[in-house]
Amino acid sequence: MSSAPNSKSLAEISELIKAKAIDLGFSECGFSKADFLAEEEGNLNQWLREGRHGLMHYMERNKEKRLDPRILVPETQSIITVLQNHFPKEQLVSENNYKISKYAYGKDYHDVMKKKLGLLAEYITQIQAIKYRILVDSAPVLDRVWAKKSGLGWIGKNSLLINKKKGSFFFIGHIFLNLKLKYNKDLIKDYCANCTNCIDACPTNAIYEARKVDARKCLSYQTIEFPKIADRSEVETYQDWIFGCDICQDVCPWNNRFLLAHNENEFIPKPELISMRKPDWHNLTEIQFGELFKGSAVKRAKYSGLKQTIKWLNNNDL
Repeated sequence: MSSAPNSKSLAEISELIKAKAIDLGFSECGFSKADFLAEEEGNLNQWLREGRHGLMHYMERNKEKRLDPRILVPETQSIITVLQNHFPKEQLVSENNYKISKYAYGKDYHDVMKKKLGLLAEYITQIQAIKYRILVDSAPVLDRVWAKKSGLGWIGKNSLLINKKKGSFFFIGHIFLNLKLKYNKDLIKDYCANCTNCIDACPTNAIYEARKVDARKCLSYQTIEFPKIADRSEVETYQDWIFGCDICQDVCPWNNRFLLAHNENEFIPKPELISMRKPDWHNLTEIQFGELFKGSAVKRAKYSGLKQTIKWLNNNDL
């Protein structure tokens, strides 16, 4: 890990990091002090006690690390949080087609963001010797909370982070590091106001209360975690979603104002995916699945899982 004498102030280092993050293609970058998330502890414990995490048992493990980044990564002083836009310029055709969440159109965001964050971390080491760990949805971290604390947005009623100028179609990534930075001091105002679009539009009533989601009812959960058939929602509620669900984001006013398409080539869908229609999905072989979704987040569902959902939507007739 390379280093250089530190002759710059915290404010100067912080501004250099932000500028580099934007230069690498991230939409936003902010900093927060690594500390215990006291306010989130009660809500997390209640959510788990009520079993709203369903089959995601990993949510129960390492709660102390989820609430305190200094336990997860010892010596952590600061958290750098970045947002990566994934709103596509071209959306998949909905007519005579099944739907997959926009975040899964292209290559797996874990790989894309880790590579960029690695470049950002290398850049920081040229300014200051640091110890760090890159985290992209791969460890017990309350991503949206740290993004909020970093001043990158507010938690919407659908429980997602919303940025006033860039909506909510983005990934969140972090660098935990043993360096003090100039932290955000002011939380972004909650601009959801009296809007309940996301709550009203959710076909399974998964958003049971503002900013609280019962994962078991969420179509994203049901099309990725694959609960027992008896625990799935009614077929008609799926509205042809077979991997993830964007309904609560599609109806959000903040995603219909200033939203710009991403410029990340890795997130552009393959022509073969764009041309898919229901008959193609019905006849999809395991080999075709592997080729179509090589390096994609959709592989998390596996061929068997994706086909199970498609059969479920067609009353198991396929």
